[in-house]
Formats: sequence, structure tokens, C-alpha cells
Amino acid sequence: MLTISHLTKKFGDKIAVNDLSLQVKPGQICAFIGHNGAGKTTTLKSIAGIITFDSGEIEVAGINIKTHPMEAKKQLAYLPDNPDLYEHLKGIEYLNFIADVFNMSSEERKKKIIEYSSRLQIVDNLNESISSYSHGMKQKLALVSALIHSPKLILLDEPFVGLDPISSHEFKEIMRELADNGSAIFYSTHVLEVAEKICSHVAIIKNGKLIAYDTMSNIKGMKSLENIFLELEEDENDH
Repeated sequence: MLTISHLTKKFGDKIAVNDLSLQVKPGQICAFIGHNGAGKTTTLKSIAGIITFDSGEIEVAGINIKTHPMEAKKQLAYLPDNPDLYEHLKGIEYLNFIADVFNMSSEERKKKIIEYSSRLQIVDNLNESISSYSHGMKQKLALVSALIHSPKLILLDEPFVGLDPISSHEFKEIMRELADNGSAIFYSTHVLEVAEKICSHVAIIKNGKLIAYDTMSNIKGMKSLENIFLELEEDENDH
């Protein structure tokens, strides 16, 4: 569903992402972890077609993001770590705007909006102005907007920030269901305990380079993901 081949992105003299290659297949949930500034967000924005990159190829559902950006973007959803919402709109108006962008039928959008907003406990707030929402409510609305068009690839940057425990638990269930139905999920996180529980794969990035990528069980062995991450960081520092 997602194929990255030799992705390199520079900002001036700084190499933000350095020759990164990985693949996330349908049904997989892959955690993307690394320290702040490691290149996670730059990678996600490159996949989503938000920023250009210097070299390499990215395909979403077999479609090249550089040569066919509109077709590729129809297959994905991208939720940044601090989503900007149109705060002068009501929640339902914003969701209908997103549904319009993806040419969703009135029947399908209504079904998806009710399903996800109910599960994330924001359905009763959809007729309120987004400007009145708390940070957590805005995060829930952004999550609903990312899911309603049934994307094949879901890109998330710290999706659990701001969610209360009940909504966090429900969103984990939603992620599992989406993967079971054939979507691929690639998401950055600092919450390693959650990644251990829900992810089939894990990719670890340091200073723009991919230093580990495998199934969660192979990466972990008998240790916690947190310990693995710390050890990999130490090994890199020793070289």
C-alpha cells in the first residue's frame, strides 16, 4: 500500500531524510518512532505530497505521488500533529467540506460521520462552532475527517495527543478494524506502550536514517520497545 524507495529530503545543507526505504502492506499497522527532529514528520509530509523531496520514489496503492499526485492523494489520509481546522465552521460543516473534497455521496458521508463521531464521542458537538472546541475535541474532529472517505493508507502524526482514555481506547479499536479491512496505517508516536500493543511493524529513524525496520515481534524479542529504542540509540552513538 505504501512503498518508499531511497527517499532523500534536504533543507539547505541539512539532510532531513537520508536514503530511506520501507514498505507498509495492506493490513499492517506500522509505528514510526524516533527522537524529535529525526525526520518523522518530514517523511510523512513527503508521502502525503505536501512537500517535495530531492530524490527517491513514493507510491501509494501503486500510484506515484510525484507523477500522479491527485490520484495518489485520493487513496490516503494525513493527520498532522497539530491539525489546522477552519474554526469559523461548525463541526458538521467541516466534515461535509471534507466529504465534498472526496466526492462522497450524501448517504455514505452521513453513515461514516455518524459512525466515527459517535465512537469518538463528539457526535453531540457537531452543530457547535469549532472555535468553541477544546484541544481534545478538535483532535477527535480531525480524526473523523481523516477516516470518513475510507482511505487505503492512513498517515498519522502523534494521533493520540489530546485524546482522553476512553477515546484513545476507541481509536485503537478503530485502527485495528481498518487494518483488518485492508487499510495500511503508518503513524509516528512517542507513546511506545501503545505502539507495542497495536502495531504489526515498527520503523525506527535517527538523524534521517532508518536504523531498524521489522515486525514488532522480531524487533522486540524478549524486551520492551522502549528498551529496544534506547539500546539502538546508544549503539548508534557508539559508532
